[in-house]
Amino acid sequence: MPQATTTAFSDTDMDRLVDDLNRDGICVLRGVLDPALVAEWRQAFEALFQERQTRPGGLAPREQSRYYLTLPWVPPFAREEVFANPTIMALLDRIFPQEYVMVQMGVDVPVKGSDYQETHRDYRPLFTDNVVTPLYALAVNFPLVEVTDENGPLEHARGTHVLTRDQAMAKVESGEMPLERFYMKPGDMSIRTPLALHRGTPNRSDSPRPMVVMGYVMHWLHTPQVDLNVPRDLYESLPERTRKMLRCNVVDRLEEKAETYVNFKF
Repeated sequence: MPQATTTAFSDTDMDRLVDDLNRDGICVLRGVLDPALVAEWRQAFEALFQERQTRPGGLAPREQSRYYLTLPWVPPFAREEVFANPTIMALLDRIFPQEYVMVQMGVDVPVKGSDYQETHRDYRPLFTDNVVTPLYALAVNFPLVEVTDENGPLEHARGTHVLTRDQAMAKVESGEMPLERFYMKPGDMSIRTPLALHRGTPNRSDSPRPMVVMGYVMHWLHTPQVDLNVPRDLYESLPERTRKMLRCNVVDRLEEKAETYVNFKF
């Protein structure tokens, strides 16, 4: 079986990544996952995506030729070494000042014909736009294919998470805080705050560009737009700390549900 983590990160590395995230609203970890593990996920995803395309409600539309789907908690996706990856957990432990929970595991998929998204945030601020919001929610992403200019990299404006939306948009439009493209290879992971301004870009290739998103939030945050359904036998096999880290519905069997996570821009 492929290994989960391939690169060792020192305390100095972790401190730098935390600094990057606090300052820029994003950090990138190179070579976290074994490419063989990612290839296993990609093969399973391709079959799942084809099946979801034929089922009403199987995909959530995300503008033109762009979709979102929730991953089922079955092999190979239900791997503790990924959703509770030791490197990621160690980094989240340094960032979140209180207990946090995982609330989401899905995939963003632009296909050929997709366009630029409107520049947006994924979450609202906690209070008002004039009060700087701490990092209370984070998205951990990893691609199932190499992300290039051709297939739709994320564009993210560094530092916009600590500004009001109007201030941030003005700085993006003036070029003072430009939207930058983030390229990733299979095995790389990124962590970003959903409060930073960003957008998806067109996939001009002939193949989908699946980007896995795992959402982690402070334990008190209400997240009705996403949910996790975990089979009871899998849930009960997990260590206690991992069980506490999952905000999920424990079910006797998984059932097909229509995707509802459509409204995501603020």
